Amino acid sequence: MKRHKTLLANLSLVSNALQELLIPSFPQNYVKFHQFHQITANPPNPISKSPNFNTPSPRKPLDFITVCQTLSSYNNDYNRALEFFNWVENDCGFQHNTETYNSMIDILGKFFEFDKCWEFIQIMRKHSFSMPNYTTFSIMFKRYIAAHYVSEAIDMFDRLGEFDLKDETSFCNLIDALCEYKHVIEAEDLWVKRQLFVKFVTEPTKVYNMMLRGYAKMGWWSKCRGFWEEMDGKGVRKDLVTYSIFMDAQCKCGKPWKAIQLYKEMRRKRMQLDVVVYNTVIHAIGLKEGVDFSVRMLREMKDLGCEPNVVTYNTVIKLLCENGRMKDAYGMLYQMRKMGCQPDVITYHCFFRCLVEPKELLRLFERMLESGVTPRMDTYVMLMRKFGRWGFLRPVYIVWDKMKKLGCSPNEAAYNALIDALLQKGMVDMARKYDQEMLAKGLSAKPREELGTKTSIDRSGDVEL
Repeated sequence: MKRHKTLLANLSLVSNALQELLIPSFPQNYVKFHQFHQITANPPNPISKSPNFNTPSPRKPLDFITVCQTLSSYNNDYNRALEFFNWVENDCGFQHNTETYNSMIDILGKFFEFDKCWEFIQIMRKHSFSMPNYTTFSIMFKRYIAAHYVSEAIDMFDRLGEFDLKDETSFCNLIDALCEYKHVIEAEDLWVKRQLFVKFVTEPTKVYNMMLRGYAKMGWWSKCRGFWEEMDGKGVRKDLVTYSIFMDAQCKCGKPWKAIQLYKEMRRKRMQLDVVVYNTVIHAIGLKEGVDFSVRMLREMKDLGCEPNVVTYNTVIKLLCENGRMKDAYGMLYQMRKMGCQPDVITYHCFFRCLVEPKELLRLFERMLESGVTPRMDTYVMLMRKFGRWGFLRPVYIVWDKMKKLGCSPNEAAYNALIDALLQKGMVDMARKYDQEMLAKGLSAKPREELGTKTSIDRSGDVEL
């Protein structure tokens, strides 16, 4: 019998109900009664066939939040996600709704399984409780465009009349996805040329903000400036979001003083500033004048009645850490808790990037978990890469095991971080094992000479593997 894999490690974090359903009489981290967690070379078609599960009758009904969170834990292994999705429906009597279908479609789209996505969309249309909605097609827009299937995304927008969803919201979702994944030129072209569709956009400021953010994300600073001036020329109203995006762009292009000038301009216009604007100003003034001025701005916004949020504190903590003032950064962490603002995973990332002692890093990581903050995948990857660069393999495995225990399915970056650490220690056979494991999951492995997978070019110019 094949070796069984971990099901949903530490699944109690997801739902006690699901834990009672799936593992009533087995150790917490291992399930040995079905084939759900075997990695197979040829997995069954999960849509047309039901997984061969041999499970007891459920003790409690599943809820939608539990199913979505469990699917999320498999977002880097779409075969398992599909098997689980069909298993809860076919063997447990769970009735999927729009939300759970959307979660599954998002995972499939991540692996370019767009035909299966459309199969699910057609299934969704058959029931009133699972009809496709704006979120469904917003996910599809993002997955198509992330894969650079721009024409397919635009064609899908043209089809939305079939679902009574071809309107301003869907158009803005399409523009937003194009800008998010650096296809701003196509977004602008769509905005300019498709006048028939543009007519139903009642608030052009929103679309301009998306494209301004897209150009800023691409680092096209001169285009940002031109777009900013174009809004004035065409009489498009600038709101707080417009100013915030352009101020942030000025900071990123190395001109924080211009962001401060825009802040002063907003004050002169007596615009009602929100926490997002202050967060940008705190970052800008910290870059230009120093972190002490950022702390003063933090106090000023409090005095003006604008309550700081977690992003505000994270901005100051990041500046303190980058300036080597770790003691002050820990003091700010204490202060934000005292003010009732709970740190998030980004707060801890600020510390992780700047700490240089492995023991202190591990202590803070454990402290983060104890406080109830859930790590993201990039948290694990950051720590494993850092320990790997330092040549410490044991902490790499501590983080890897914690990730698995918390039910987080590793992605390409996590596997690559672990494999790189193993190769650095000369553990080629173990590295090859994980390289093969990620390939079996459908993840792309990084070519490596040590494993014989890197492309080399001989003298004749022929490419050999």
